[in-house]
Order: sequence, then C-alpha cells, then structure tokens
Amino acid sequence: QVQLIESGGGLVQAGGSLRLSCTASGGTSGGTFSRHALAWFRQTPGKEREFVAAITRSGGDSEYADPVKGRFTISRENGKKTVYLQMSNLKPEDTAVYSCAARHTILTAPISRAVDYWSHWGQGTQVTVSS
Repeated sequence: QVQLIESGGGLVQAGGSLRLSCTASGGTSGGTFSRHALAWFRQTPGKEREFVAAITRSGGDSEYADPVKGRFTISRENGKKTVYLQMSNLKPEDTAVYSCAARHTILTAPISRAVDYWSHWGQGTQVTVSS
C-alpha cells in the first residue's frame, strides 16, 4: 500500500509560482515507488476531479492537460520517493485542491488521464491564486 502526502500549496498572486511535492510515506521503499506511474489532479467545489499531469514510472514520458501545458512541469525523484509539480504563471482559474495519485504499472504502460485508473491517492493540498 502506497500512502502519499502532498505539500507546498498556499496562496499566491496571479503570475506567481508554486512547487507542489508529493512524498510516499516511510513504509514505501524507493524500489516500490519507482514501479509506480504518478499523476496530479485538481478539484474545485461542485466540479469533477480534473487531470493535470502525469509521468511514467521511468520518467521518460509525461502528459499535461491543455490548460496547464507550457506552465506546469511534472517530475519525479525516486530516491526521495517524491513527485513534484512546478507551477508557473499561475492564474486564478488554477485555484483548486491538488492531489497526487499513483498506480503500479509495467514499464511500458501508457499514461491514463482517467480518475479511476489511479489506485492510490493523497489527501490534497489547497492552491489559491488571487487576481
């Protein structure tokens, strides 16, 4: 069982930057973490959870939702059991609770944007962008 803990959320002005982190808890080995694809989703009240970005277990491939493409970057550091979401040029519409997700995959598995594909979730961290 992979337990994920997000951090790095907060209040930022439009145009600013934040870096979110998601770390697997101590019971997860680095080897186990490296066999998981990872993703970030976000959700605002009354709306469905929305795909933001994902990265394969190898780190060699990543995908982004159109609204964040060119502004957000997902990366992973298996030795630290952590996935990051670097967010730049933030806009008020980026305001949401951001959650990370993980799924154990084979090495060649493609990225999925479907919420129900991902088997492990963190509790989320609030990002608020003021105009």
